[in-house]
Amino acid sequence: MGLRRTRRPKSVLIVDDVEDNRRIYAMFLQFEGFEVTTAVDGHDALNQARAHPPDLVVMDLAIPGIDGWEVTRTLKRDGRTRAIPVIAVSGHALAGAEARARAAGCDAFLTKPCLPDTLSREIHRILKLRPRRGTRR
Repeated sequence: MGLRRTRRPKSVLIVDDVEDNRRIYAMFLQFEGFEVTTAVDGHDALNQARAHPPDLVVMDLAIPGIDGWEVTRTLKRDGRTRAIPVIAVSGHALAGAEARARAAGCDAFLTKPCLPDTLSREIHRILKLRPRRGTRR
């Protein structure tokens, strides 16, 4: 009997100051097979990303402490975290918000309200993962 290799689940750090958003996204992504951690503010996000670099960060741009724009810039300047993709999820739907987010280093931009399924599709696209069986993509 040969050993079966199991892949480590992809990890996602969800940064959002709204508990309901963190909880809903985390539950949905865990169901999809992701390992999920959460952060409530910019300081927490930086500490977690540096201590345990995730495969991807979902970043609310309007968070307390250090805002999501600056957290993203800081992550992208740091050699340990530079390659981690960041998806901005923000209520900033004004003209230029997406371009500003990309200039800060975000790899994608989704506006709130953002359904968990939409976020999951974007995570799969960025990480180049195949969708789970039985899900519509």
